[in-house]
Amino acid sequence: MRILVLGSGAREHAIILALRSEDAGHELFAAPGNAGMAHDATVVAVDPLDPAAVTAFVNQERIDLVVVGPEAPLVAGIADALRERGIPVFGPGRAAAQLEGSKAFAKRIMEAAGVPTARAVHARTTAEVEAAFDELGAPHVVKADGLAAGKGVIVTSDRAAALAHAETYLALGPVLVEEYLDGPEVSLFFLSDGDTVRPLAPAQDYKRLRDGDEGPNTGGMGAYSPLPWLTERFGGEQALTEEVTHTIAEPVIRQLDAEGTPFIGLLYAGLVLTDDGVKVVEFNARFGDPETQVVLPRLVDPLSQLLLSAASGHLEDHPVPAFAEAVAVTVVVASEGYPAAPVTGRMIEGLDAAAAVPGVHLAHAATAVAPDGGLVSSGGRVLSIVALGSSFAEATARAYEAVGHIRLEGAQHRSDIAARVRET
Repeated sequence: MRILVLGSGAREHAIILALRSEDAGHELFAAPGNAGMAHDATVVAVDPLDPAAVTAFVNQERIDLVVVGPEAPLVAGIADALRERGIPVFGPGRAAAQLEGSKAFAKRIMEAAGVPTARAVHARTTAEVEAAFDELGAPHVVKADGLAAGKGVIVTSDRAAALAHAETYLALGPVLVEEYLDGPEVSLFFLSDGDTVRPLAPAQDYKRLRDGDEGPNTGGMGAYSPLPWLTERFGGEQALTEEVTHTIAEPVIRQLDAEGTPFIGLLYAGLVLTDDGVKVVEFNARFGDPETQVVLPRLVDPLSQLLLSAASGHLEDHPVPAFAEAVAVTVVVASEGYPAAPVTGRMIEGLDAAAAVPGVHLAHAATAVAPDGGLVSSGGRVLSIVALGSSFAEATARAYEAVGHIRLEGAQHRSDIAARVRET
């Protein structure tokens, strides 16, 4: 197939690497892509937020499938423009993408579908935020209602810090103040063709910048899959996956369809396993980053066929996707100053040595070609170092060996990714 992947981050590079690994002769394109993707796909200077430009390229190059990576093009309606022209696209339309684009919309859908989630107050003023703090108690959870690139959430017992965060985003629109949910978090992806739902393997990510879940919230500093501790906590991955499929994913997909906004694409469920059961923290309308980097390398079924079947309404033809027993760990290398003010333009060296570590591959997130032909950082999260192994001890050792080869002035990474499972 001729496949266009829209986006420029490590998530999109991971999708391209999974498609490339099929060895099916796919012709892959990335728009706008990045320096690392250029080794695995044809990078094209097409703005993923410009429906006319994307459609023109798709028609010119006779693209068979478009895969939308990031959230912004979805909320902007890129999938609608493509579907109107009969082009298969993996990604929900603008209306369904509000499941991520508006926290208030997502809460309404969950309530209508009977999906368990945290209590929330939709606040438009500082006074309403403070009243919500009084009602819901600490720790305080404040979320920007709209898109915030994974950085619009704060969880803190410091009321002043929570209020300051709320006031920052109140300048842009409403915020949600939520009840704090206590328990381990799990990320679970679901493929959907608007009717049929198929789950992928669960993963756990690390949102805080520093070891021990300290520091500011980020887009994600690492992840691992599978989750062996689910056996003791929940009876195993299959038990959790089946429950979430039937009590969360399917009801939400049915509700969206009933409202005339079918969800075609990837439903990301951010979950908390509380003492009262599984509850939803948030939904995203696309593959998560960095969880995609550890889920897709374990996928046994051809990703291209799953995506095309979802895009064309034939997902029922596929059984639940299978995953290898191998474990996967990813460690994110970020720029100095990330997430508040990342320093960019610095040289990146040691990539060949890192990629030469057995079981390791690199997913580029924010890399660009310097005038001298070398690579420089171009954003906050620069690289995802992905390692596979027969055990977590092996995979984490490989990942951190590879990280040790990378030279980027001021670089940041966590040293405790998958620490709780390293002995398994």
